[in-house]
Amino acid sequence: MSASSPSLPTSTSVSEPVTAPVIDSPPAVSAPVVSAPVVDTDATARRTAGTDVVPADRGTGVAGPTVAELLDFVRRTAEDAALVASLPLDPEGRTWLRLDGPGGSEAWLISWPPGTGTGWHDHAESTGAFTIAAGALREHSLAARLPTDGWKTLELSEGVDRTRLLATGQGRAFGRHHVHEVLNESGHEHAVSVHAYYPPLPQIRRYSRSGAVLRLEQTERPEDWQ
Repeated sequence: MSASSPSLPTSTSVSEPVTAPVIDSPPAVSAPVVSAPVVDTDATARRTAGTDVVPADRGTGVAGPTVAELLDFVRRTAEDAALVASLPLDPEGRTWLRLDGPGGSEAWLISWPPGTGTGWHDHAESTGAFTIAAGALREHSLAARLPTDGWKTLELSEGVDRTRLLATGQGRAFGRHHVHEVLNESGHEHAVSVHAYYPPLPQIRRYSRSGAVLRLEQTERPEDWQ
């Protein structure tokens, strides 16, 4: 993360799609445009009762928090009025506080000035959850599971776009490789939200989008935002 509001990615022109599969492209060359299969990644958010959620395991044999537990944490934290009020608000850009998440998870309290947003991105292998503590945020997301690597441009299938407006007290959870952008569409009101991820974010991949075509622009690692 950076202390200033990140600029939204600009549309990028791409060449006509070709039919060669991503896995056949040389590693050092941008992969061709391929169609992304539709997978209901929002199903993770509907399993918040904890009965159908597999705990994360970082290879240590110790299960991490489930998405239900992450969602419960961000909801309870968002109700801490004193904590929310302690976050400085900056009209020029987002501000944040690092929090202690449950079970070794990474957590943040984040403010969003009017008109700011994240741009399209994902969270690699981390699951996550966020809740609105003040104001409202719009989430645009993709109900599609993207290839994990080896590509630069991707043509999305029809029907993969999802959008939701989350008001104060509302939140959602998501699974691995969840691609979304989050925006404060208000013209005058700050929003504040609480986020948690497990395992702690190994990387964030950022994308630009032009119509149905998604382009990988850059990959950020923890040293870039901590």
